Amino acid sequence: MAACGQPAQPSPATWQHGRVTAATHSTLFPQAPDSADAVLEGLDPEQREVATALHGPVCVLAGAGTGKTRAITHRIAYGVRAGILQPSSVLAVTFTNRAAGEMRGRLRQLGAAGVQARTFHSAALRQLQYFWPKAIGGSLPRLVDRKIQLVADAAAACRIRLDRGELRDVTAEIEWSKVTQTVPTDYSLAAAKAGREAPRDPAEVAQIYNVYEDLKRDRSVIDFEDVLLLTVGILQDRHDIADQVRSQYQHFVVDEYQDVSPLQQRLLELWLGDRNNLCVVGDASQTIYSFTGATPDHLLDFRTRHPGATVVKLVRDYRSTPQVVHLANGLLAQARGRAADHRLELISQREAGPEPRYTEHTDEPAEAEGVARRIRELMDSGIPAGEIAILFRTNSQSETYEQALADAGVPYQLRGAERFFDRPEVRKAGIALRGAARFGGNDSLLDDAVDLPSQVRAVLSGEGWTTEPPAGSGAVRERWESLAALVDLAQDFAAAKPGATLADLVAELDERANAQHAPTVQGVTLASLHSAKGLEWDVVFLVGVAEGMMPITYAKTDEQIEEERRLLYVGVTRARRHLHVSWALSRAPGGRPNRRPSRFLDGLRPGSTGTAGRTAAGGPGGVERGFTSRPDAAPRRTQRTPARCRVCGRTLTDAGEMKLMRCEDCPSDMDEGLYERLREWRGVQARLSGQPDFCVFTDRTLMAIAEAEPTSPVELSRIPGVLKRKLERYGADVLAICAGQELAEGADGE
Repeated sequence: MAACGQPAQPSPATWQHGRVTAATHSTLFPQAPDSADAVLEGLDPEQREVATALHGPVCVLAGAGTGKTRAITHRIAYGVRAGILQPSSVLAVTFTNRAAGEMRGRLRQLGAAGVQARTFHSAALRQLQYFWPKAIGGSLPRLVDRKIQLVADAAAACRIRLDRGELRDVTAEIEWSKVTQTVPTDYSLAAAKAGREAPRDPAEVAQIYNVYEDLKRDRSVIDFEDVLLLTVGILQDRHDIADQVRSQYQHFVVDEYQDVSPLQQRLLELWLGDRNNLCVVGDASQTIYSFTGATPDHLLDFRTRHPGATVVKLVRDYRSTPQVVHLANGLLAQARGRAADHRLELISQREAGPEPRYTEHTDEPAEAEGVARRIRELMDSGIPAGEIAILFRTNSQSETYEQALADAGVPYQLRGAERFFDRPEVRKAGIALRGAARFGGNDSLLDDAVDLPSQVRAVLSGEGWTTEPPAGSGAVRERWESLAALVDLAQDFAAAKPGATLADLVAELDERANAQHAPTVQGVTLASLHSAKGLEWDVVFLVGVAEGMMPITYAKTDEQIEEERRLLYVGVTRARRHLHVSWALSRAPGGRPNRRPSRFLDGLRPGSTGTAGRTAAGGPGGVERGFTSRPDAAPRRTQRTPARCRVCGRTLTDAGEMKLMRCEDCPSDMDEGLYERLREWRGVQARLSGQPDFCVFTDRTLMAIAEAEPTSPVELSRIPGVLKRKLERYGADVLAICAGQELAEGADGE
C-alpha cells in the first residue's frame, strides 16, 4: 500500500510508516517532486484542499488512517516549492520525537528541507537555551531526565512515606498540575474540580509539590514541564524576545491538536501573537491523554476562536478494510460526550477483508498461548513478524505474551524500548560502515563484494550479522534483528539508487539518525494501546478486552469511561486487514470464570446485544471555507465524499451503483413485489404524461426505492434520483405504494 492517505496502492508497507520493505513495492527512497504542482499529485480532493489552504486559520479534522500527516507535509512542501512559504519561517510541532522525525523525513523527500519539525518541548527548549542569557543571565539550569527521585526527596522532607506506586502517582499529579498551570496552593481545589483521584490526601500532594519546587530551585535544576513554563514566562514578560521569535516563525502547523494541554496552547498563542497563519490537525475521537492534561476543547472550539477558519474533514480511510472500519465506527456510534458529538464516520477505501475475529479463553495464560499459536500460523502463511502487533491496556500484561511468543519461537520487540539509532550494535555498525566507506579499498573483507548490498553484508558480518538468524530470543536475537534491518535497508537503497556507494548509504543513515527515522526490526510488536498511537500493522491482536481492563477498573466517571472507549477505538484503527479481539474469563488457571467481555463490544461482536448508535454529527468529509480573505464571498459548496456500498463498504463510482447505494454484484434485499407494483405505477404515469418510462423514474431508482422502502418524504428524498420536482409530483403515490396502500382511482400524481 502507498503512504497512508494515498488512494490507489494495494501493498501495505512503505517507508512513510518507518518500515523497510522490498524495493520493488516501496517508495523507500523516492525522488523529490520536480515542481510545486507535482507535490499535489496523488492527493485526494480533501487532502488537496489542505495542501492548498496556505493562508489564514485552517482546521483539519482527520479520522484515523485518512492521511493527515501526508496532507500537512504536502501542504508545507507545496507552500515552500511554490515560493509562498520560506522553509525557515515554518514551525511544525507535534507530540513525539518519532512523529517529528517522520515529518522531517517526509519533508526532505518532498524537497522541503530546512523546515523546523519538532515537539513542543524541543522547540521550546531550543528557544529557552538561546534566550536565557539575554532574559535571565547566566547559563540555563540543568534539565533533569527523571523527576521521580526529586519527588521522593520532597516527600521525605515532608515526612511522608510513599510506596513505589504512590511515588509514581504523585509524580504524575505534579506533572498534571504544571501542564494545567496549577500552582501548589491551588492543587486541592483544581484536582477536585477536574474529578481527579489523588493518590494521597490532596493536602499532602500539594505539600510535596511545593517542596519539590523548592528543591529544584535549591539544586539549580529544571524539569520537563519547566521548559514550557519558563519559555511562556519569557515570551510574556519580554516583548522584544517575543517579537524576535515571531519574526523568525511566520507559519505554524500543529499535529495531534486534540492532545494539546492548556500550557502548550498558551505557548502556541504567544508564538502566534496577533497573526492567524495557523493550521491545526486532530481528531477528538483519538483523545486518549486527558490524564496528562490534554484536552480536545482547543480543537473543538477552533471555529469559535477563529470564525473565519477553513475547516477540512478527512474521512476516507486508506488504512483499514471496510470490516475493520465498520467496527471502529460502531464503537464510536455508542459513545457519549462532547468528543462523540463531533466524531467523524470513516469510509474505507480498501477492498473487503476478513471480519474481525472474537475469541474467548479460559484464563490469561491460555489467551497468550492462543495468540502466540495464531501468530505462528500467520507467519507460516507468509505474513512478516514486523507486520503483526499485540496491543494491551497496561504494560503489566506484556510479560505473559513475551513468554508465550518465546515458547512459540516468535521474535518480538517491545514498543517504547531504546531508539533504533541509539542501540549499541547500531552505533558500532555505523562506525564500521563509515570506516569501510573511507578506507574500503584496503579492506580484504570487501575484496569479493561486487555491489553495495554485498559490501554492507561483508562489513556487518564482522559485527555479528549472519545469513540465518540465531535460534531463540533474547539479546543475541535482538542484536541480529538490528543488523538485519540495516542489511535490508542497504538492499532497498541500492535498488532505488543504482550506482550508490557505501558513502552514499552512510550519508543516508546519518540523515535518518538525525530524523530518528528508523527501519523496522523484524519482530512482533508488543505495545500498550497508548504507545501504539500513530502506528499501524497488517495484523493486530487486541488482548484482554474484558471488563476491569477495558474499561480499566479505576475509570469511574462518564468522561473516564468514554476515554477508555476512545482508547479501544485507537487500537481497532491500528489494523489494516486482520483484527483479532480476545479476552479471558479468569486471570489464572483454575480461577473463577467471572469476567465478561468489555461492554464496548456489546451489539458489535456476534451474539451480543447493545443499544443502537447515533449518526455521526461530524458529517461527511469535505471543506468549509471561512471568510478571512474575502468577507463578501459566498461559501463554496462542501465537497462530499464518494458514496459507499452499504453491503461491503466499497467506494462507489458508477452512477447506477450510487443510486442503489451498493455494488452491482452485492446481494440485494429488494422487495420484488414492491418493485413490480412501482413499475406498474410508473407505466401508468408515463402513459398519462406521454413520456418514456425512464422520465418518471429509472429502473435503478425504482430498485433503490424498493430496497429502502421509505416511510416519509425525508427518507424518500435521500434516494439518489428522487429530485425535489419528482418528490413533489410523485412522492405521495410512491410512499402510499411502499406502505401497501391502494391508490385512489385515477390518481396520477398531480
